[in-house]
Amino acid sequence: MGTVFSFDIRDARTSAIEAALAEAVAWLHHVDEVYSTYRPDSVVCRLARGDLALDQCSAEVREVLALCKSAVRTSGGWFSHLAGGVLDPSALVKGWSVERASQILHEAGAHHTCVNGGGDLRLRGESAPGVPWRVGVAHPLRADELCAVVTGRDDLAVATSGTAERGAHIIDPHRGTPAECYASLTVVGTHLTMTDAYSTAAFAMGPTARDWLESLEGYEGFAVTPDGHSWRTTGFPGETSLAATVYQ
Repeated sequence: MGTVFSFDIRDARTSAIEAALAEAVAWLHHVDEVYSTYRPDSVVCRLARGDLALDQCSAEVREVLALCKSAVRTSGGWFSHLAGGVLDPSALVKGWSVERASQILHEAGAHHTCVNGGGDLRLRGESAPGVPWRVGVAHPLRADELCAVVTGRDDLAVATSGTAERGAHIIDPHRGTPAECYASLTVVGTHLTMTDAYSTAAFAMGPTARDWLESLEGYEGFAVTPDGHSWRTTGFPGETSLAATVYQ
């Protein structure tokens, strides 16, 4: 999927957890094989070319595309799985795949974990007994600084869309041009599938993103603009403009 994944497991090592970790890694490789836009033999690329019909695809693929359409409806079309008219569900698939990897570990008894997919995180439990997770959001305009620290425990998902790592790669689906209203935008929720999709949608949405996030039950946001200003929704679970470790 063109990015790096990592696992941080704070539970005691058991054979069941080790087996689940191997299963989670295999799952991510499966997702890459099926949904990658970089592999011409992937199901997504074959669908995009018309070499494969949707009714020939697995129930899993149909579920992912149904989730994409749900995100399109909820965001008023600011989320899109059609890049320039070509099928590309990447903005949802990464969060969806990390969510499932986290669930695999949880079912095996790993209840205190952080699964990181290219900077989008799904966390469970605590970082240590009685200590919540603290997730740092990199400042998009100042190298080696943080602009926010999200704090939480149990079910926590954090997804950030921005220009710092990949430049202006998020497209305004209504105009077909790069979205430029924000330098970064972070969304916090409980499950990563839609948290990831909504961070992309909100970034593309521009000035109306804050009100839209305020209207969504269970989601909060924080954004930094290219001129260094920022905003946060009323329930954003963290602090802003702090120096801290990436997460602990």
